[in-house]
Amino acid sequence: MAFVGQIALILIATLLAAAISQRLGMPAVIGQLIAGVILGPGILGVLHNTELMHAGAEIGVIILMFIAGIESDLDLLKKYFKPAISVAAIGVLFPMIVFYGYGQIMGQGFERSIFWGVIFAATSVSISVEVLREFKKLNTKEGATILGAAVVDDIIAVILLSIFVSSFGVSGSGSSNLLVATLYQLMYFLGVIILVKWVVPVVLRVAERLPVHGSVAITSLVICLTMAWSADALGLSSVVGAFFAGVAVSQTKFQDEISSSVSSVGYTFFIPIFFVSIGLDMEFNNVIKNLGFIVIMTILAIATKLFGGALGAWITKMNWSSAFIVGSGMVSRGEMALIIAQIGLSANLMAKNLYSEIIIVIVLSTIVAPMLLKKTMKV
Repeated sequence: MAFVGQIALILIATLLAAAISQRLGMPAVIGQLIAGVILGPGILGVLHNTELMHAGAEIGVIILMFIAGIESDLDLLKKYFKPAISVAAIGVLFPMIVFYGYGQIMGQGFERSIFWGVIFAATSVSISVEVLREFKKLNTKEGATILGAAVVDDIIAVILLSIFVSSFGVSGSGSSNLLVATLYQLMYFLGVIILVKWVVPVVLRVAERLPVHGSVAITSLVICLTMAWSADALGLSSVVGAFFAGVAVSQTKFQDEISSSVSSVGYTFFIPIFFVSIGLDMEFNNVIKNLGFIVIMTILAIATKLFGGALGAWITKMNWSSAFIVGSGMVSRGEMALIIAQIGLSANLMAKNLYSEIIIVIVLSTIVAPMLLKKTMKV
């Protein structure tokens, strides 16, 4: 039952931390992320990233992106899809080049230098989504571009990982595996179109007729979790599936009902666990020794996505003010970079003595991202 006590601690800590953050004029999510750092092994050591904690956090980010999809404007997403591709492409290119170069300077060798680029090319906009929601900016051209770029970015990250594994793999089947995976992912997106247009509206209308309280909301969660699971099974991030499940729901008459029900479940339980879990990966054993490395890496992590994303948006005729909002919305690395880093460590593609420092950089860039986004939105 220790986990129940930990959940109670997370909920009260995130509630108080969010209130303090907002009182100080910062996004509420900042306080929740810092609460995880303080309660985690880095400082107090009260909470640890156990299997149950990881599962709760995974459900939390899925629900968060499901809500983002429900509240999104599909017409707006279509309209700004071209800028989204530009933002994602240049936002991946900048960190790949810069981190490869810095890895070479640090004597990491060819493979590990490239892998640094792969880690920091990934984006996780779940944190940015929360800030956009808080400041009512989700359904704007900047918000739609950030969400669209996040989906494209995720596909690019998966392809980069696949190419990387196939390039350094023992067998020669890497290219065929990559082709098969890409075909499956294309089929998935074709399935998404069918679900959005025809399947989900019919399923929810059937659910409405069931003599069970909350049948529509429960059915929507089944759709969300199924699409998240299937996306993950095909090598995409589960948040991509959750987001498109939300978009499908947004096209039905049940949008408001489902948003209200799911938000109640998400924001009172699972989403706080997700925000806290990010801070739990932070440890400070060699911080003083490698402080220079951490500072430089954090600056590069922020700058490459900020300026890469902004340039991608500016090329598509956005003004610089909007472009920097988009760029700052792409800075957060979150769970996507953490997952890639863990894969790299297990595959010996990262130096073990620098793993903790890389995790600190990922968490720091994730904490800075919402503050940067708020700042650019006010300019």
